[in-house]
Amino acid sequence: MKHVATGDRNAYDRCVFQVFDHGGRALLVLGLGVYPNTGVIDAYATLRTGDTVHAVRASDALGEDRMNLAVGPLRVTVLEPLRRLRLTCEADPEQPDSPTYDIEWTAAFPALWEPHHVQRRGDRLTLEGRRFVQAGDCSGTIRTGGEDIAVTAGEWTATRDRSWGVRPIPGEESGRLGEEFPAEGFHWIWCPVRFDDRFLMIVTQEDADGYRTLNDATLVRPGRPDRQLGWPRADITYRSGTRHVVSAIVHLTDPTTHKPLELGVESLTSLPLAVGAGYPPADDWQHGTWRGRGWVDRRTYDLADPSVHPLAGYGVVDHAARFTLDGRVGHGVFEHGSFGRHDPSGFTGFGSVAP
Repeated sequence: MKHVATGDRNAYDRCVFQVFDHGGRALLVLGLGVYPNTGVIDAYATLRTGDTVHAVRASDALGEDRMNLAVGPLRVTVLEPLRRLRLTCEADPEQPDSPTYDIEWTAAFPALWEPHHVQRRGDRLTLEGRRFVQAGDCSGTIRTGGEDIAVTAGEWTATRDRSWGVRPIPGEESGRLGEEFPAEGFHWIWCPVRFDDRFLMIVTQEDADGYRTLNDATLVRPGRPDRQLGWPRADITYRSGTRHVVSAIVHLTDPTTHKPLELGVESLTSLPLAVGAGYPPADDWQHGTWRGRGWVDRRTYDLADPSVHPLAGYGVVDHAARFTLDGRVGHGVFEHGSFGRHDPSGFTGFGSVAP
């Protein structure tokens, strides 16, 4: 969009992709966003292999051609709308070990609308987003550290979302509303799952006291009506001393028989989005911030020592995961963030962790 219907500096339009293998060896999370009222376009790609996260970030002035989804070495090319896209990251001859990739993303299911997402602080609207989600196949090559990683359909899964609206970007003082309406806690699950013959999407958001402000569980089966699977409730097992997900069971309900369904979740590998990917509370770069023209940054992070990146525990984490549901095995993303107080989980504040 070249002209948006609001002068809010926080207006944005962003696409995000997750690409991962079923063995948990590699997880690539990438995205590109534009911020029309601050004149910024930026993109990122983060790749986790082992305990290392390789990150490529780029930012520039937003140009006139809004169909050109490229910044620095990162590009998203629409080959066939809502069906096929090409994701590329060009090499840097001065940093030959930095990751590159050339991947074709192919949808396996139609795009699914997610619920209208609205947040307020006091009387001020701080977030209003529309979002759709898809799951599909991917093929191509990722190259890192001089090694080629083959991305093949059937052994890898790819998910994506596209959202737009108003979403906070750094650089604005919170003022009176921030002082009088402080954030006490946030609990989030965003979970697209691909099975061979169906697609399941779950999203929930809860306040500190457990009050749910966002809720959906929809099952998509080609050629058949979508089904809503009740009020999803997650029992999450965390790694001791953290809020890092090891596994979970999401309780759902069959709308026809009213019998309970259990979605089993096993985390294979994970990427904290505050490390490299520019999501809050990252302290080295965040989306929408002006870095001047032609800014490109490549770096690596070592996750072996949690103390090196303490902010990772206070942001959202993407888990590439194996799922089970009613005898079927699928793969997808269990995106989770829990920080501050959350009464249903027994977390009493920002320093509270699992026993």
